[in-house]
Amino acid sequence: MEEREGEVRWDGLCSRDAATRAATLDTIGQVLLRRGGGGDGAPGGARDGLSRALARLLMLSKRCPFPDVREKSEAILGRVQELGIRIPRPLGHGPSRFIPEKEMIQVGNEDAMMHTLFADSFATLGRLDNVTLVMVFHPQYLESFLKTQHYLLQMDGPLPLHYRHYIGIMAAARHQCSYLVNLHVNDFLHVGGDPKWLNGLENAPQKLQNLGELNKMLAHRPWLITKEHIEQLLKTEENSWSLAELIHAVVLLTHYHSLASFTFGCGISPEIDCEGGHTFRPPSVSNYCICDIANGYHAAEEIHASPTGSIPSTESVCEVEALMEKMKQLQECRDEEEASQEEMATRFEREKRESMFVCSSEDEESAPTRDVSRHFEDTSYGYKDFSRHGMHVPTFRVQDYSWEDHGYSLVNRLYPDVGQLLDEKFHIAYNLTYNTMAMHKDVDTSMLRRAIWNYIHCMFGIRYDDYDYGEINQLLDRSFKVYIKTVVCTPEKTTKRMYDSFWRQFAHSEKVHVNLLLVEARMQAELLYALRAITRYMT
Repeated sequence: MEEREGEVRWDGLCSRDAATRAATLDTIGQVLLRRGGGGDGAPGGARDGLSRALARLLMLSKRCPFPDVREKSEAILGRVQELGIRIPRPLGHGPSRFIPEKEMIQVGNEDAMMHTLFADSFATLGRLDNVTLVMVFHPQYLESFLKTQHYLLQMDGPLPLHYRHYIGIMAAARHQCSYLVNLHVNDFLHVGGDPKWLNGLENAPQKLQNLGELNKMLAHRPWLITKEHIEQLLKTEENSWSLAELIHAVVLLTHYHSLASFTFGCGISPEIDCEGGHTFRPPSVSNYCICDIANGYHAAEEIHASPTGSIPSTESVCEVEALMEKMKQLQECRDEEEASQEEMATRFEREKRESMFVCSSEDEESAPTRDVSRHFEDTSYGYKDFSRHGMHVPTFRVQDYSWEDHGYSLVNRLYPDVGQLLDEKFHIAYNLTYNTMAMHKDVDTSMLRRAIWNYIHCMFGIRYDDYDYGEINQLLDRSFKVYIKTVVCTPEKTTKRMYDSFWRQFAHSEKVHVNLLLVEARMQAELLYALRAITRYMT
């Protein structure tokens, strides 16, 4: 293993071969002990490299799916500590700020299927990230998600590797998602990206700068995208995009916009080895110190004082019963009579109009932090509802342009296999069910899942002619609508209070399931607008 400019190489730890992993860790241990041997106290200044390496070891000791790596990493940290060097400790309480760590699958306690997923993820990404540890509530979806993300980032495709990670940074930064930005900054540098590009979008090639307009429209107002925007990107002489490159870029942008929604919607914590995920300060008597409180890390009991998973209250049990009763009544009404097409259209327009007025009392403008906002232009550009200031946006009818009949084949033609991967992921999220609702079993949840999916598309102006939008108001209460709209449209404003306030008697796994629906419905909505514009350009 090579030590380069004071940095250790970690690649061997991703090997499936235990001997390779052991040899890599032996070398890492020797490098760190040699580097720390002449040292004094806390890492800092010239010791930045040592500090980063120790944080990485801490992550491996807690989050590696291979037991040999966990044990050996912990042993190396112990030997470093014996030299008088402070070692880091994790901040926060697990992969999610919203879900108690004790209710999540612990690394080392997973079943065989989950272990395979964890090992695959670690081998691909070099880490077992917090998104994976939350998504694993739903292993079938996680497998499809990881396969798709791996293909987009690492397999053969129109765009070079460093462009892919930079586009991920641009997309995540639109929602001020420092969690995803930090991960992809590291990956961008790892594949040979130019560090100067990270000083701001103006330092990146003009070709990537030209993508900024499409990025912000897709993230915040995809209904405004026209074939003229596509033409501008494809016909900019030496900085032009090919159709295949543009499809790759659009899929990456929509993937990371929606993944930012999941990150905020599930309260994903910073990675242990990233900024905000660890500290070198010693714990206080109560296991957290004033600096932790200032950074938003509180005692576990305070952070996770959530009604979800607690002893059922009469009110929240009634909430579940009432929802199930409404589903039953709606099914009976469906069987008895069907509304006319005119009435269905009226109900859609009413729901679309009402969705504009769904907002949280906590809804405030927040200025993006500099380290994230530098990755994109026009930081004032954000989500706006359809009819603000009298602006009318025509309804997007799925009967005229759909993913199944149009988008899927366009993506597959220009970026082979990706259409298939996305289609599989959409279907898994939409159809995923365990036939449970809170404490009830053998429940058909298809009506509820469809209402959530169609409500998200309705917020984007997308209409299904065969769906009765009157069902949405029956099935989704105001607190749930606030959560959905916030996570989908302005995810950076999502709070734990919003997460706790909807479906109070449902399990955390069910709330994560909701987030999977939000992620995929949002991604498909963005894709429909972008792909329709590309199709119009091509014809």
